[in-house]
Amino acid sequence: MTVRIPRDKENDYSVEMAKNRREFVKEMTGSELEHVGQYSFDPGMTAGNVENFMGVAQVPIGLAGPVTINGEHAKGDFYVPMATTEGTLVASYNRGMRLISESGGVTVSVVDDVMQRAPVFIFENARDAREFGEWIDENFEGIKAAAETTTKSGKLRNIEKYAAARMLYLRFNFTTGDAAGQNMVGKATFVACEWIKANNKKMVRYVLSGSMDTDKKHSAINTLHSRGKRVIAEVTVPAEKLKSLMGVTPEQMYRHRAISQVGSFMAGAVNTGAHSANGITAVFMATGQDCANVAESSAAVTYADLTQDGDYYLSITIPSLICASFGGGTGLATQKECLEVMGCHGNGKARKLAEIIGATVLAGELSLSSAVLAGDWVTSHDALGRNR
Repeated sequence: MTVRIPRDKENDYSVEMAKNRREFVKEMTGSELEHVGQYSFDPGMTAGNVENFMGVAQVPIGLAGPVTINGEHAKGDFYVPMATTEGTLVASYNRGMRLISESGGVTVSVVDDVMQRAPVFIFENARDAREFGEWIDENFEGIKAAAETTTKSGKLRNIEKYAAARMLYLRFNFTTGDAAGQNMVGKATFVACEWIKANNKKMVRYVLSGSMDTDKKHSAINTLHSRGKRVIAEVTVPAEKLKSLMGVTPEQMYRHRAISQVGSFMAGAVNTGAHSANGITAVFMATGQDCANVAESSAAVTYADLTQDGDYYLSITIPSLICASFGGGTGLATQKECLEVMGCHGNGKARKLAEIIGATVLAGELSLSSAVLAGDWVTSHDALGRNR
């Protein structure tokens, strides 16, 4: 007979119920959950973030910085909380941040900001599907009005159309304010689709997601059209700083970048950089982001150049950075505190957070690439990353 996990329909998010579930685990498995049960906030805060709450996973948080950012939203020096269990990671990002700051700072720009839901509409034949695309253009204002009845901050920007067989795949593009917005745009798109269903009689049926939004997985369409925030971070590092702090020259870094990009191409990678997922994941975990979005957010395009003065220019474009300063897990106790360290909690702060993450990622690219060239990669892991 299956034994169900304890629940209370009236008061499930409580200290008592969390304790009951830990005792249930002990009874069923013999495992003690002494540390899982140690937390400092009201379990009621987790409603809407987790089910069957029984405790917390305590991930160490390190502090990196300061990093000097010349952004449109993030301006000045910032310390960045990073949650990780990988030794050397915080030290590496800290080293890259020092290099950036001593080089005058990193310029970061959010050049696009959009979230999608992509329904598919099925017809009797391809011509009906083609005509439906024309109908969508003609009725955009009605679709937009229906979609926006569900949200105060979400705005339908445009609808992309992609035809295949007797289907038409649509990508609804929304701006979502300071929320990541996946649930917001899902609800808005559903209402819009129901409006379309009521007003277009040729369609046979629709499915709310035809997978062209590529939620929780990366895709070429997101590299080109963006999903979340499209962030570009760039810095010019003086040759003497690169030599004195990292032990490498701009020429070595430039040649290494060309070689590594060939390797990335041959491997079919979605990232021509070194390890953007490391910094993004660590900041995501510290600040209450949806860590599954790292699958999309970690895609990146790097570009390097040598200036006429012999300095090293490096940029990284993150086409699908999905982050929020409001909603989701950002209001939880420790996550809120970490956002507040950077001045990024609440309304009006999402693009600031995106710029800080972009700067952090670039710091990691500089640090790891130079460590590989200078021979510090393995030795630093031996020194700092051996928790046996």
